[in-house]
Parts: sequence; structure tokens; C-alpha cells
Amino acid sequence: MANHVEHKVTFCRICEPLCGMIATVEDGTLVSLRPDREHPLSAGFACQKGIAFTEVVNDPDRVTSPLRRTPGGFEPVTWEEALTDIASRLTAVLRDHGAGAVGWYMGNPGAFSYAHVLSIMGFIKGIGRGTHFYTASSQDTNSRLMASQLLYGTPTSVPIPDLARTDLLVVMGANPVVSHGSFLTAPRIKDRMHDIVKRGGRVVVIDPRKTETAAQFEWCGIVPDTDALLLLSLLQVMFAEGLAHTRDIAPVVDGVDWLRSRVAPFTPEATAPHTGIDPDVVRGLARDLAATSRSAVYGRLGTCVGRYGTLTSYLIDVVNLVAGNLDKPGGSVISGLGLPAQRLVNIGMGAVLRRTYRRRRSRIGGFRAIIGSEPAALMAKEMTTPGQRQIRAMFISAGNPVLSVPNGDELESALDALDLSVALDFYLTETTSHCDYVLPVTTMYERDDFPLTFQPFQATPFRQATDAVVAPVGQARQEWEIVGDLMSRMSGESRVFGALAAAGRALRKIGRPFTPKMFADGIIRVAAGGDRYGLRSGGLTFDRLAREHAHGRVISPNLRTGVLKEAISYLNGRIQLEHADIAAEIASVSRPEKPQAYPLRMIGMREPRSENSWMHNAPLLMRGDRGHHGLMNADDAAELRIDDGGTVQISSPFGAITVPVTVTKDIMPGVIAVPHGWGHKGTGGWQVANKAGGTNVNLLTSSEPDDVESLSGMAWLTGVPVRVDRV
Repeated sequence: MANHVEHKVTFCRICEPLCGMIATVEDGTLVSLRPDREHPLSAGFACQKGIAFTEVVNDPDRVTSPLRRTPGGFEPVTWEEALTDIASRLTAVLRDHGAGAVGWYMGNPGAFSYAHVLSIMGFIKGIGRGTHFYTASSQDTNSRLMASQLLYGTPTSVPIPDLARTDLLVVMGANPVVSHGSFLTAPRIKDRMHDIVKRGGRVVVIDPRKTETAAQFEWCGIVPDTDALLLLSLLQVMFAEGLAHTRDIAPVVDGVDWLRSRVAPFTPEATAPHTGIDPDVVRGLARDLAATSRSAVYGRLGTCVGRYGTLTSYLIDVVNLVAGNLDKPGGSVISGLGLPAQRLVNIGMGAVLRRTYRRRRSRIGGFRAIIGSEPAALMAKEMTTPGQRQIRAMFISAGNPVLSVPNGDELESALDALDLSVALDFYLTETTSHCDYVLPVTTMYERDDFPLTFQPFQATPFRQATDAVVAPVGQARQEWEIVGDLMSRMSGESRVFGALAAAGRALRKIGRPFTPKMFADGIIRVAAGGDRYGLRSGGLTFDRLAREHAHGRVISPNLRTGVLKEAISYLNGRIQLEHADIAAEIASVSRPEKPQAYPLRMIGMREPRSENSWMHNAPLLMRGDRGHHGLMNADDAAELRIDDGGTVQISSPFGAITVPVTVTKDIMPGVIAVPHGWGHKGTGGWQVANKAGGTNVNLLTSSEPDDVESLSGMAWLTGVPVRVDRV
């Protein structure tokens, strides 16, 4: 009997370009993935990680039934046994200690599933006030979000470069040739950057390392964690030389004179000893940005995770503003979703989030809650420090914080001491292996999806939705189904859970059981291109996208401009430059510290075949005995008598690791780069990853409150002072 083979159109959700894919399914099993040539934007491109994801779906090491930890190891249990025990133990924690004793950590992949995010929000609200919420954003994006909250009044207004029309793109702390873009959904982004050059423009990459991106364009080396000083100098030149577009921006901004006085001391000559950038280069770049009507400065991870991440993100936007390139074609643009009454939506959302930021503080360190979340660097201390709101029950979904937050050893010990710990994941990892239960979840190809989180960051406005490609493997369930079941079991402990359970019963009675898809469908309908619930003939819905436009649909060839007012949440509709917190950060950055015992600076780096910590078990990505190694400047290595491929000990004020290094000229002197996401210990169930091992670079970083960025709660992960010794 012939096998039944189908080729299903879908898209990848490993990283932000969301490349189109064709899934080959044989008798209900995913057998291969290939790029979708008919996708309007990715047009037949997909990276190695996307192709290799078949190995994740079908991984023999994958957790496919609920597991319970016992003194002898993990044992399979039924869903009924697992959820009954979890509900009982969670109920006891709530009755004895209250909602403040419960925490949830959501990792990066959670943002790629709208249903995952919605279910967690419902769970946290239902548990009650004081519940701890953490995300990978405090190792990734919170400083960018905080800068937006200060400037525009809401963290959700994030400018992106208008790649299709820009003539000068300045990339800071990003490596989009490898990362494929972040806070920027732009399939084939390398091609888009080369298109800038082909039409006579420039791409300038400012980075301590000559990255894969910098190697293809213009590289300007910079000392790690001094991006803010460079940006201050760019502003100083624009004001001092009369290049600032003050008249053009006056109708939309307050605080220009305040800003002018703050940046005045930061001449290129004053900052050059710290940044390592020649003053003439700084002046030339400032003049080019101000004179080029279609230019944009874009920063990402490297600009977010230093000591001054919020200040740096703030200054990137301010440089774009003062140069006359914010909300302009080819500039830096906040296009949004094109929702009806977008400004009113932003005013309301911004007011709520600003109020949360002012009123909610973490128990350890007193950090404010950016987007409702606390600094993940402090999770372990929140678990081990006695007192009211000490975490005693922890849920972890789609994350491996032992390898991603500072001081992972501290977190391992803390997890072991909890009354209850539950992981929603498809691997036994360095983190989930310390949990009482590991509940199997679906991969992206076993669920329907719409990339809700990334709609505002589409460089070309675009919509795509997908149905599930295959049925869940084994007993895997979607996160929202697991959370919904748990909430139903605890409906007597929470008015919110009880109300949701009652509403669910009522909907089922009328034949309309609730699913998160209803919410995603609503967003598609009311956003640009949507059917406005039947008011717009031929408009989009979730089902119409998935069936009639399976390859996706371009909403507009270009980003909307001239809509800056929509993005501003402040009632006066004006960007606010003046903030006491920013003034304090500027004063602090002008006094850089240089510990003599740690003369080098450690930075992170992306790898083409890694995605944080979670794809090291795919054999296709690990072929060639691939392992963990750092990059070191050749002159530094010669001085320390370190050979190419030699093993070194890297020490910081907070810890020490050993790692082999590759010696290169393509990195600034005084800098060593070490990829994150490694350090697989053999304690988990993923055999390929465990064999590869590696070292957890975040053992060099600090979980002390004084070392967490004060404005946004960001972990300090780049520019860390280190010493390197030959082993």
C-alpha cells in the first residue's frame, strides 16, 4: 500500500524572519522541511536551523509523556496524575503563603506562540496580585522597551529601520547575517542590506568584532559597552555644527534644549579614549546621518545587555530623531498594526504599563516591573531569601534559565529547594532536570499559529497564519491546553479561574468552545488588511489567511510614515526627552570603570548553527564534532602566549570558566568573545547536546542587584571585565 504524502505550506518560528517553509508529511509524520519558493518575502530562503527542525520534532530524546522526578530519576505518569498532584501542591502553597509565593518564567520561544503568551497572562492574573513573572526579555529586550516607555510613553512603540528605502544604515551591536534580524522581521535581511549598497547607499556596522555582517559591509570597531558614549558624541556634533533638525522636530518633541546641554561635554575627542573610535570618524558619521534624508541607526542585543542598555537604546532613537530621520521614509519608523483608533489604544496601554512600572517592585532589589515582569537575574534570590513573597512554586515554559541568566549554579540550587517546580518543555535540560514535573508540549509544527508578537516589526507589512502541520507527537499538548486544565482544576481557589471556567462551560453549551485562536483572529480582522468583521469585502481573517493565502500576503509594499502621533502614548502627543533617570545614566556613563585586575572585556556572539541553548541536540546542526569555543585578538593571544585552539581560563569578578579559543585579527584588542547557550552537563536527557558539552558563559556574570541595570532590570552580559590566562 502506497504511503500518503502531503506537502503543507507553513512558516518557521525559530527566529524573527519567520521564513516560509514547505513541510513534507508522510502518513502523519513530518519527514522533511524545505524553503517555500512562493513565499513573497523569504522567496526560497531558510537557514540551517529551519531545515534541521525536523530532527527536533522527531527527536528520540524528546519528552513525549508527562514525567515526574523521583529519587531514582524521572518516571512517566499520566496527565491526570501529574495535573492532579500539581494542582494539589499549588493549592497548598497558595493557602499557606499567598500568590506572592508563585512564579513563572517564560523563555524566548514562548514569544513565537500567541497562545502560549495569552495562557500565561491568564494564569498569572488568576493566581492573584503579587505573583512573580519573568521572561527572557531581561536578558534580551527590556532595555529597548524601557527606552520606548520613556520616549513615547509606552514600551510597545519600537522603531525599526525602513530597509526598503534607506540609503544609510548604521548597525550597532547586531549581527543580522547570523541572527536574521531581531526587533526587525525582515526575511532575506542580508539581501536587503546588499540592496542598500547596490542602489548607491552604505551599511556601516559598529561592533567590537568584525562579525559575519561587518565582514560584508563597512566595519567600525568599538570598545565593548561604550556605544552610549559614541551616540552622545554624534549628538554633540549635530548640535555643535548646526546639523540638528531642531525646527523639523519641534512640533513633536519636548526637551531639546535639555538634551543639548546634556550632550555638550561629549565631544568626539573626549569619548575617543573610551570608544576607540577616531574623532574624525565620529564627525563624519554624524554629518552623514544628518545630511542623508533616508538614514537609520539600528541597535540590538549588543546595545541592550551592557551596563547602560536603556540609555543606549534611548540614544539610538534620539540620534534618529535629531538627524531628522524618525518617522520618515527610509528612516527609523514606528509603523504599528494599522488598528482603528491606534492612538487611543496606545494611550490606554501605555497608561496601564506606566502605572504598573511605578507601582510594582521586585522584592529583591526593588526593581520596577517593565512590561509587568521582574529581572530574571534575581529569580534564584527570590526563591532562597526568606520572607513574604518568597517563591515556593515555580513554573518554567520554553526556557533554560540555568544557561541563560547570570550565575546559573545559584539557580540550580534554588530550584532544588522549592516546594513545587513544573516545566513545560520538550527536553530534559539543565533547567528542567531540576523540576518536579516536566510536561510535554508541542513544537511549532504541531499547532496553529499567527506571529502576533512580531507584527509591529515587519519591515514589509505582511500577514501569514498556519494550521498545524502534524498532530502532536506522543502525549504532547499545547501550553494553553495545559494551563487551561490546571486553571479548571483550581477554579475554586481563584475568582478569575472560576469565572473563566464558567465562561468556558457556557461557550461549549452553545457549540463555540473558546480557543486562543479567537483572539488572534480578532487582531487579524481589525488590523490593516483585515475584514473588519465583514465590513471590508475580501479582508483577511485567520482562516482566510491559512487557506486562501497560505504563503502569506503582503499588506503594503512600504511601512507607513507620518504616523508618529499614533505611536505616542503621552496625552500631549509629544516625545519626552527629559528624564531624571536618563540624566543620572549620562552622568554615570561619563565615569567608566576599569578594574585593573580584569583588563579585557568579554562580549557574546551569535553562531549560525545555534539558537540560544535549545538546538544543540539536532545532529544536522552538530555535525563535524562541533564544539564550544571563544574568539580572541591575535595580539592579545601572542602577548599571553596563547596558541590558536588553546584552552584558556577566563576569570571575572564573579566567576571563572575554561574554553578553547580561536585566535583572529577580526576582533578589537582587549576583547574576547564567547557564545552563550553552551554548558550542557549530562544531567538532562538530550544526548547530542550533552556530548557537545561546552561552558556556561553566564557563570562570568553577576546576579547581584547592584549589577542589574537599574532602569529595566536587564542582566549585564556584555562588556564584562575579565582576565584571560593560559591553561
